[in-house]
Amino acid sequence: MRLLWSKLAVVMALSGPALAGELIPVDDSYTISQRYERYKNEFAGITWPVSTFQTGQQVLFDRRYKSVGARELHIDVFLPAPEVKTGKGIVLVHGGGWRSGGKSHFYGLANRLAQKGYAVFLPEFRLSPEAPYPAGLMDVNDALVWVKSQADTFGIDRDKLAIGGASSGGQMAALLAYTADKPLFKTTPGDDTRVSALIDIDGVLDFTTPLALQFENAAGKSSAAGLWLGGAMEDVPDRWREASAAQHAGPQSPPTLVISSGIPRFTAGREIVEAKLKAQAVKYRYTAFENAPHDIWLFDPWFGQIVDQIDSFLTEQ
Repeated sequence: MRLLWSKLAVVMALSGPALAGELIPVDDSYTISQRYERYKNEFAGITWPVSTFQTGQQVLFDRRYKSVGARELHIDVFLPAPEVKTGKGIVLVHGGGWRSGGKSHFYGLANRLAQKGYAVFLPEFRLSPEAPYPAGLMDVNDALVWVKSQADTFGIDRDKLAIGGASSGGQMAALLAYTADKPLFKTTPGDDTRVSALIDIDGVLDFTTPLALQFENAAGKSSAAGLWLGGAMEDVPDRWREASAAQHAGPQSPPTLVISSGIPRFTAGREIVEAKLKAQAVKYRYTAFENAPHDIWLFDPWFGQIVDQIDSFLTEQ
């Protein structure tokens, strides 16, 4: 893991993620180009999606939605052309093992979904090198609150705002969607973070299953999950359970679409979620690819199919 260091330009409050003048670590080990180089000789026909823009489409970069002391957190907004807008929105949470990645990784998906008529919101949030669990979850919940507060500005229905994510972002999105009725991960307990649907792309749904533990806890507290959660499963078992979306699934859960690369470890716990949601008559759909890499949302031929699956599912809500 390579760490870069950036110095805060202004003094942080002592309660913030860094002290005055302290350096904040940034892990840039997960990039689209790095994944492409890994996959290009393994998956025939893999290509980078090409983004084009429609007349009337808008992209608003780096709108501040929150400050933690002097630390600003920003959100990018992809708005559809007026003639295709559906009035629906979706917040997408990027992946990167809870420690890396960035909102720009979702630019391709956001652009294509905007062309389907959705307003798409890509929040920056604090990653584990800067602030471990549950900081990033609280940030994304605050992004949901901010988006709802700006619903009229962006032309969306507050009650038709979905959340989605990929890999660790899918895990976070699922956890937030299934705990929206609880004070967990909320800066203000009464915040309205309810969503109309959940899209989980290859995100772990239960850290406590044998399959998840085999991979997520393999290096103990040094694993990506262990670094984020503040210890191995053996050290902080209650936290690993609390961070498992499947533990919270129930009648209050929104309609759920799980999109899998076909690699079982990345959707560990989905059978538990499926059983709970179906028992409560909550809409649930699962789809899986074959012979695909983990990062299916980044590359064609899977990228376009994912856009269509998300659009089809959200159209029904």
